[in-house]
Amino acid sequence: MSQVQSYSLFTDFDISLLKSGTHYNLFEKFGAHVITLNGVEGTYFSVWAPSAKTVSVIGNFNYWSGNEHQLNVRWDSSGVWEGFIPGIGHGELYKYKIESHNNGIVTEKADPYGRLCELPPKTASIIQKASTYKWKDTAWMGYRKDKNGLDKPYAVYEVHLESWKKNANNENLSFKELAKDLVAYVKAMNFTHVEFMPVMEYPYSPSWGYQLTGYFAPSSRFGQPDDLKYLIDQFHQNDIGVLIDWVPSHFPEDAHGLGMFDGSHLYEYPDPRKGYHPDWKSLIFNYSRNEVKAFLISNAVFWLQEFHIDGLRVDAVASMLYLDYSREEGGWEPNIYGGNENLEAKDFLIALNKEIYTRFEGVQTIAEESTAFPGVTKPVEYGGLGFGMKWMMGWMNDTLDYFSKDTFFRQYHQNDITFSLAYAFSENFMLPLSHDEVVHGKKSLIYKMPGDDWQRFANLRVMLGLMYMHPGTKLLFMGGEFAQTSEWNFEHSLDWHLLQYEPHHKFQSYMKELNLTYQKEPALFEKGFSGEGFEWISLDDSQNSVMSFIRKGHDVQNDLIVLCNFTPEVRENYGIGVHEKGEWKEIFNSDLEEYYGSGVKNENILKAESKKLHNKNYSLFLTLPPLSVVVLKSI
Repeated sequence: MSQVQSYSLFTDFDISLLKSGTHYNLFEKFGAHVITLNGVEGTYFSVWAPSAKTVSVIGNFNYWSGNEHQLNVRWDSSGVWEGFIPGIGHGELYKYKIESHNNGIVTEKADPYGRLCELPPKTASIIQKASTYKWKDTAWMGYRKDKNGLDKPYAVYEVHLESWKKNANNENLSFKELAKDLVAYVKAMNFTHVEFMPVMEYPYSPSWGYQLTGYFAPSSRFGQPDDLKYLIDQFHQNDIGVLIDWVPSHFPEDAHGLGMFDGSHLYEYPDPRKGYHPDWKSLIFNYSRNEVKAFLISNAVFWLQEFHIDGLRVDAVASMLYLDYSREEGGWEPNIYGGNENLEAKDFLIALNKEIYTRFEGVQTIAEESTAFPGVTKPVEYGGLGFGMKWMMGWMNDTLDYFSKDTFFRQYHQNDITFSLAYAFSENFMLPLSHDEVVHGKKSLIYKMPGDDWQRFANLRVMLGLMYMHPGTKLLFMGGEFAQTSEWNFEHSLDWHLLQYEPHHKFQSYMKELNLTYQKEPALFEKGFSGEGFEWISLDDSQNSVMSFIRKGHDVQNDLIVLCNFTPEVRENYGIGVHEKGEWKEIFNSDLEEYYGSGVKNENILKAESKKLHNKNYSLFLTLPPLSVVVLKSI
């Protein structure tokens, strides 16, 4: 006989919102909630399982038997099962044992709304009391909109928490240890934001966190949920924004996860042409189902609300938008108009962004979207998807391809390095050099560069210097900031020992200064998504493999001239056109000796001459160091 008492956190209004797909605080209703009922402490459980014949809570408290604690199904055809179990509380392991109407299938599932999971490979959920964490980031939350706006500098350090740094036993650091080491490091390196690869619970470390089973549970690999809050709090107290990777595109088939949850295709599309992802061998959320949309948007709200997250980088958006994504001909079904867009996924993303931007001041959503899908960062009210930013994958591919070429041959590929500016303002672009570019035989950034050791480091300084001078926000994966030589390996720490060598610690100094220059110069971010913030001086000097341009902010006095020399030749008396007579000084030079460069620089004030050049009335003449980015500012 069941020892479950009837109780509900759901009102009729909650149920109507759930059914319509517009309840975005479902984590306050579903899951395991420690409460006191009639003077007795216990736990209220609720789970969505419309194809279930019976649903039982199982755990150590009933020897994992499904007979003792059967939940009650609501009368309103919502598919919600719920009930209060006295005497069990914080720290207890549990799962849902579900017997289905569908051929009597029996599943044992972790709680989709569980707040903590056992340490993998164990798979049970763990009951958690309501958090009593006291945030100390009131100041940050108050001015976040000013720090996190689209006209502010975004220099993002992307981190995989398992492998950023290991302890002496080759174990990953905890959230609390990271709150000391990682926060101090990101601050010292002058990054404005940090981005965590997924921190939600994932069973399989080689997935890097992208195959989630615990959407509402920070991974127990790193500690308790409040420990993650402490880590985020420490970043905020140090004026650093926190972004997280969020994965609404697919989920793994693990027996304790969301797949075939109640013996039916509850969370995933039933048709494998829509519901199975061939690349990742995972299941795809059914965006046509209201309750699934509400689950996902509630999850986004949960991280922004409960963990004070400043932005979501939404993974694999292209795979959501296209029905034929990575599928052979005949392996997908067109939409009702005969096209290849997943209209339901598009509607979901619009609803997601609408809710987030309406509800949370100063946050951003960032789409990892690799195609030319129109209007990704266009506001919803103007027919767009409503993201704040989009990864500029075309820039990344063209740039890495160009810089991999021997410097002699670059003269024949000038268009490859200038082409991104032809479409740079069609979306709000973030320039990413992410984890995906330094794995699976692609080599580390430094070893993508041609030439001897000196040229490799000089080339990488130029490439990252150009990235920071190019319109758009920036993202760099960990290890790139000190020119890690080996490919990223999720099982091992970064190669911190390299910092004992001059080229690497000087490169790290270069990245500190590059981040600082980016933040100090308004011309590099105030109009980062507008053509008004950029003007070519010369894009076609292919013979010398040189390009030059102007970056502009709100005040013309802050305008910068940027010159890039993509060869190891020193260019003496190199001329560029400028609009006005005046004096200029060099404020940044990637070839300085303190960055492991050759030390060629323009120490004297540069004076514009009354000589027409590049369709401008005046000209400047200066020395271009080898393989360098040089930045000039008027005085």
